[in-house]
Amino acid sequence: MTVSSVVRRLLPWALALGVAGGSAAGYAAYKRKQLAAQPAYRTVKPTRGDVSAKVTATGTLSARVTVQVGSQVSGRVQELFADFNSQVKKGQVIARLDARLLQAALGRARASHAQARGQLTKARANLAQAERSLARVTQLAQQGLAGTAEVETASTAAETARADVAVAKGSVEAAAASLAEARVNVDLTTIVSPIDGIVLSRSVDVGQTVAASLQAPVLFTIAQDLQAIQVDTYISEADVGKLRPGLEETFTVDAHTGQRFKGTIRDIRNASQTVQNVVTYDAVLDVQNEELKLKPGMTANVTFVVAEARDALLVPNAALRFRPPNAPTPSGSWSGRPRAGGPPAGGPPGGGAARRQAGESTRKTVWVQRGGAATPVRVETGVTDGSNTEIVSGGLSADDEVIVEALSDSGAVARPGGLPGMTPTHGGGPRGRGF
Repeated sequence: MTVSSVVRRLLPWALALGVAGGSAAGYAAYKRKQLAAQPAYRTVKPTRGDVSAKVTATGTLSARVTVQVGSQVSGRVQELFADFNSQVKKGQVIARLDARLLQAALGRARASHAQARGQLTKARANLAQAERSLARVTQLAQQGLAGTAEVETASTAAETARADVAVAKGSVEAAAASLAEARVNVDLTTIVSPIDGIVLSRSVDVGQTVAASLQAPVLFTIAQDLQAIQVDTYISEADVGKLRPGLEETFTVDAHTGQRFKGTIRDIRNASQTVQNVVTYDAVLDVQNEELKLKPGMTANVTFVVAEARDALLVPNAALRFRPPNAPTPSGSWSGRPRAGGPPAGGPPGGGAARRQAGESTRKTVWVQRGGAATPVRVETGVTDGSNTEIVSGGLSADDEVIVEALSDSGAVARPGGLPGMTPTHGGGPRGRGF
């Protein structure tokens, strides 16, 4: 067989192999271009765990009943019978003022009262004399032995004597009131505790003069019971609607690092206060303090748990915020399969409402990577703690790859301002970690 005949026989096969190779190379180049055109995403898988919605605030500890004990009279402090942290009983003498000036005033009041009583006795005697004179003149006038002028004069004198008696009675009452006031002032020089409690502060020393001319000076501050105290917290108007009386809370204080204390909301007061242009409301918490670790005036960092979910399907909040570039807004009614243990598909779920308490569910869209493409999935969300959100129901499962962010062509995370991020992945990514 000649060479030319061999070439003629092999030429069709060579051409066929060339065409097949060119087609394969073209298809491979097309697939590489198509894959390169697809965007890269960073994904995570939903996790299961507990989540709780919290409201945080700061507050100040104080005794439930705090009384400032002052002095209603002026004088020099003569004796002190209580000091800081002293336990006192109701009616116990805790201080005494110098009462000599007030006792002298009491003596003058007694003298004035006695003088007023003597004036009343004298006025009554004058009245009796005037009435007898009027009766005698009237009798003489009936016998024709006295004139009308004499009768009128005697009558006027009797009326005047009656008026003097009334004035004297008023003087006696005024003197009696002054006497009672002087006695009270003397008694007020003895300062007693109005409640059972502990002395928080003492503002005077022996020998110090207190002046009560304008307002009562504070001598002691007494707390009724430090084993049952309260915390006044200031809740912003955006969070006050989530709280209610009876809700339990925990708080910490700087004095006991790492220890959490418990309390219960007693009342949410209606009076508002504006702190740094923020409208706040006072939520009063009752706290048991049997060990007396908490002291009035401490700052409490309070945490209120307003809603919680146990063993919930969780996704990072970044997944709820993610939208592919130029992606249309999903439309249509809510539908989707429920998660395990969730409500039936085809309508808004309601089985988790009691468990979520104050958390209101919201329908949202998450994007999952399926078949190399971003696919929207409608879900209903529940409780969120700011980092992760509960998925109550919808078409999301624990095996889905939830997209949390898109990656640039160069492999860096596409962020505002072009900052580089993590290396690109196509559906891999860390598992069970929020962003």
